[in-house]
Amino acid sequence: MSNAMRSEPPIENPKTRPVDTKLEVVVIPVSDVNRAKRFYDGLGWRLDADFTNDADFRVIQFTPPGSGCAIIFGRNVTAAAPGSAQGLYLIVSDIDAARRDLIARGVEVSDVFHDASGVYAGKDEPYLFGRLRIAGRDPEHRSYRSFASFKDPDGNGWLFQEVTTRLPGRIDADETAFSTSSDLASALRRAAAAHGEHEKRNGGKHDENWPDWYAEYMVNEQAGRELPL
Repeated sequence: MSNAMRSEPPIENPKTRPVDTKLEVVVIPVSDVNRAKRFYDGLGWRLDADFTNDADFRVIQFTPPGSGCAIIFGRNVTAAAPGSAQGLYLIVSDIDAARRDLIARGVEVSDVFHDASGVYAGKDEPYLFGRLRIAGRDPEHRSYRSFASFKDPDGNGWLFQEVTTRLPGRIDADETAFSTSSDLASALRRAAAAHGEHEKRNGGKHDENWPDWYAEYMVNEQAGRELPL
C-alpha cells in the first residue's frame, strides 16, 4: 500500500480533549410559518433571522432568553411532520416564575408536575422520567424533578424543567456563570434563605462574612458540590 493510501493512525490517548462541538440549532417542523413566528415572538424569544431566498424557501430563527441554542423553522426547512418535535426541554431556575410569564403572554401551560419515581409506564405524554405525571412540585424539591409543559400551535411539545443544582461534573466550578439576571436573582434568593438558616444555627448573630458565604453557596450549588452549612 502506498503512503498516499495509508490511513492516519488512531489517536490512542483517551484523555485527549475532543473538538468543541456546540449544539446551536434545533429544527422545529411547522405547517404555518407566519403563525409559528407570531407564537414564538409572543414568548418573548429573540428573533435572530427571517430569510427568504425565493418563493420556495424561508427560514426563521429564534433564541430563548439565556439559551445558547436556537430553533429554526420555515418553508422547505425540514421534511418532518408538523408537530412531531416532542420532548424539547427548556431549563429554568424557577418553574413557577416561568409558568407565570407564559400565562401572562396568553400561552396555555400545564400545572407543575413531578414524576412517579421508578414508574415508567402510563398514559401521560413521554418525558425524561417516564409517562406518569403527579400533580405538584417534587415533594423533596429535588433539582431536575419538577416540570410543566406547553405546545406551539402545531403541537410541538415543550417542557419546562426546574434545575437549581447541577449534578456533579456537569458544571466547571472555575467557570461559574449565570446566563440571565433572573437566574442570578433566583440563585441569590436561595442563598439568602440558606444563609438565614445558617445564622439561626449560629445564635442569630449577624455574619460579617456573608458575601463569602453567599459566593461559596452559589458556586457549589451550580457545580453540584456540597453546600456550606
